[in-house]
Amino acid sequence: MLMLYLSLFSTPSLAQTSSIQSLTDVQAALLSTKSSVKQDAIEWLSQSSDAEIAKAVLTPWLEGNLYYQKSDDALFVITDLEEGKQAHGLLSEQVVTIEGKRDFAKVRTNNSLRSDIRDVLARIDISSSNADVRLSAVNSLLGTTSPKTIEKITQQLQVESDRDVRNSLELALAMQQLKTSTNAAEQIDAIEVISESKQQEVYGALSQVINSDADEKVIEAAQLALNQYKQTQSFYGGMETVFFGLSLGSVLVLAGIGLAITFGVMGVINMAHGELIMIGAYTTYVIQQLMPNNIGAALLLSIPAAFAVSGLVGIAIERTVIRRLYGRPLETLLATFGISLILQQAVRSIFSPLNRSVSTPDWMAGALELNPMLSLTYNRLYIIIFCFMVFLGLVAILKKTPLGLQVRAVSQNRAMARSMGVRSERVDAMTFGLGSGIAGVAGVALSQLTNVGPNMGQNYIIDSFMVVVFGGVGNLWGTLVAGLSLGLFNKILEPWAGAVLAKILVLVFIILFIQKRPKGLFPQRGRAAE
Repeated sequence: MLMLYLSLFSTPSLAQTSSIQSLTDVQAALLSTKSSVKQDAIEWLSQSSDAEIAKAVLTPWLEGNLYYQKSDDALFVITDLEEGKQAHGLLSEQVVTIEGKRDFAKVRTNNSLRSDIRDVLARIDISSSNADVRLSAVNSLLGTTSPKTIEKITQQLQVESDRDVRNSLELALAMQQLKTSTNAAEQIDAIEVISESKQQEVYGALSQVINSDADEKVIEAAQLALNQYKQTQSFYGGMETVFFGLSLGSVLVLAGIGLAITFGVMGVINMAHGELIMIGAYTTYVIQQLMPNNIGAALLLSIPAAFAVSGLVGIAIERTVIRRLYGRPLETLLATFGISLILQQAVRSIFSPLNRSVSTPDWMAGALELNPMLSLTYNRLYIIIFCFMVFLGLVAILKKTPLGLQVRAVSQNRAMARSMGVRSERVDAMTFGLGSGIAGVAGVALSQLTNVGPNMGQNYIIDSFMVVVFGGVGNLWGTLVAGLSLGLFNKILEPWAGAVLAKILVLVFIILFIQKRPKGLFPQRGRAAE
């Protein structure tokens, strides 16, 4: 009975292993329902001399894009299984139009197979001519104890010339040594190598040693290295908080800087400022709909377009409503609040009440990884840079142009400016248009962080007023300092107070600050400052 059992079950397994001798056998194995047969196919590909073919088979399989046609079992790569889409033949130039979704079935996999595939792909990429690819491959293998993988890492270390890749290779070997070695001296040497790394896998490896029954000296060395790792992690966590605070502060500066101009020069409490931001965001959405194949260019064109559209809307508001209400701040507040409701309803009627999604260009996607503990997202990084560009551009306009000279004259002493021949009505209209245009530009930036909707402006109007009042009415530098400070303050409080309570604490802080300094951080000076 024992011999019969072995003959029925052991022999076919050996036959299946030896039967995979070519790519044709691999393709047949992928259709098998047995994981062991698929593992044999993966192993055969890992030993193949043609790495590109192995990657061409394993990569779509790992990503879930490998299918077979039910009629003839032909393998295809399909990124979108929809009728009318195309299916590309695996390792062939055959292209088939999908007539029915049920004509194809996905090549199945499981977690064990996925792990094997990732391991093989990483072993292939270790020998890549691109240093970045090699580095990524080695980092994905950290913590592995597979003999074949360790052998591949050891071989690559002997010929590796890139310093970063060599460090990662040495780290991978040290982590393997820490896991498998029983010699205390070797484990301590491995800990010394590991302690210099910032990779996430280091934390797990050191924690595992501390919780094991290893030698006391080994545990002590691991605890010391873990404490050092935590200190480094806290430092870079603080830097990341500062970055997020600066990005939030940049948004607040962009949202409030236009209001600082209109509020400081004209004394107008513009409750429709948020809707002018919304108009800029919708302008971005419209231009992207007109240029769907060039999102990056559409975003760049949206900046001057949003400035023009929001600026013209602002001039229209000033000429038709606000010019009749100068000197009556309460009535101005009520009138602009009504205008904000009209603009919201107009947007709902044109674009519907649903939120609209604005696409992010490829060059704004992803993150800049400075090290494994600190990465800066590109969209927030670009917004910080954009904020300073807008700020410096606005300062240049106010300091270097005739309009800026007239704006500063009117803001300091309107009566004296009029007596000197400055047409204050025209300056008011241009100033309101300039502030509204800057609000539109802020909408372009905000469209990259949040959905565009009729109510998006309401989320920033209160923050804008807080920035203007905190920094000092009509002072651009005060607006910049106030916006960045409030953004940092908010992000520092969020980890332990929560997002809602952090905003409440910021508001309480501003209220208490205004009680002591009613004119803000940088108050206006001169005889007309009152």
